[in-house]
Amino acid sequence: MLSRDAYLQQIAEAYEFIKAKVKSIPQVGIILGTGLGGLVKEIDVSLEIPYQTIPHFPVSTVESHEGKLIFGELGGKQVMAMQGRFHYYEGYTMQQITFPIRIMKKMGINTLLISNASGGMNPLFRKGDLMIIEDHINLLGTNPLIGQNLDKFGPRFPDMSEPYSKRLIALAEKVALENRIKVQKGVFIAVPGPSLETRAEYRFLRATGADVVGMSTVPEVIVANHQSMEVLGISVITDECFPEALEPVNVEEIIRVAAQTEPKLTLIMREVVKRL
Repeated sequence: MLSRDAYLQQIAEAYEFIKAKVKSIPQVGIILGTGLGGLVKEIDVSLEIPYQTIPHFPVSTVESHEGKLIFGELGGKQVMAMQGRFHYYEGYTMQQITFPIRIMKKMGINTLLISNASGGMNPLFRKGDLMIIEDHINLLGTNPLIGQNLDKFGPRFPDMSEPYSKRLIALAEKVALENRIKVQKGVFIAVPGPSLETRAEYRFLRATGADVVGMSTVPEVIVANHQSMEVLGISVITDECFPEALEPVNVEEIIRVAAQTEPKLTLIMREVVKRL
């Protein structure tokens, strides 16, 4: 783990590199999960920056994660979108995983829209459903705020009573209803991965009160809350994780289902941004 001063220096250097290239100040941050990069097609793109060219920026190593920062206009707002994110199982530290969220805050962004692919454990949910995240459970075994606190960004003990904005949840539900898109609401639980869960693990995770399970999102949301950003999270349920009827699944199938469901997710996100 980097010291606080070294980490702040890395943030500053990456920020200066990006700021020098960006002509318009972004208002909204967007993180696109596994198989969910298609929202970029809706953005009137003014700038693309490959991750590998940005000082200290991690690089996506997972299939379907393009690895680009996208700047442009969506729904009349200036946005900064991550086409590809980072996961704990890739070997990155929590500091690295949440590095882009720190950059977003320095860019002046106060609203974060985040998506992911997840496994559905609630028996009322089906593959291809969208779930608006109401709350989460962190089972990653660590927390991105461990270490010296970054006082310039937020308090030592940030409140997490509303990690996902009730205002944005209501807005997303309204958009879904107007467009006749079925959405679920529930609790996301984050596990380290990269192996998928056993039957016994799905029973355990469901018993904790979680509706879907995934390997991302929670670190970014914790850091977003630390720096007082408003968050909307949406999961695409790409496989059904019912212990008594569990079938083998692979990443190709997950990406296929994500791609099929993506237009609905894209519409909701675009309209939410438009109405902010």
